[in-house]
Amino acid sequence: MVNLADAAATEAFGASLALLVQPGDVIALSGDLGMGKTSIARGLLAALGLAGEAPSPSFAIVQPYDPPDVRMPVLHVDLYRIDDPAEMAELGLDEAMSDALLLVEWPERAPGYWPHALALTLSPAPDGGRILTADVPTGWRRRWPT
Repeated sequence: MVNLADAAATEAFGASLALLVQPGDVIALSGDLGMGKTSIARGLLAALGLAGEAPSPSFAIVQPYDPPDVRMPVLHVDLYRIDDPAEMAELGLDEAMSDALLLVEWPERAPGYWPHALALTLSPAPDGGRILTADVPTGWRRRWPT
């Protein structure tokens, strides 16, 4: 469990993930609206080299980033508007998974789709910050800091 005091701390946590990720990884970001899922993604993308602020992929659903803008291919995915898990096949994520890092917001819209993802969940803290909990799969255990 990690306490994130504010948006800056949330982005900084995302940036710290840049030292741990590799192509083929999936990071699943869960939490209610406004909890900081996109802030984690923005911090990670910035630390991977993206200049400027990454837009939320809410309407595009999949926002790709490729070198040289970032040091590895990244697909930032927002499943908020996915109503049926069957729609996942249309996104073409299976083909990209081996070569890219996937950052997936709202993974609960496609239950069971990424069983080996690093699952990060954000919830409100009593002080107004956020509490981040992590479900760390086997493939991440040697890399995970705690």
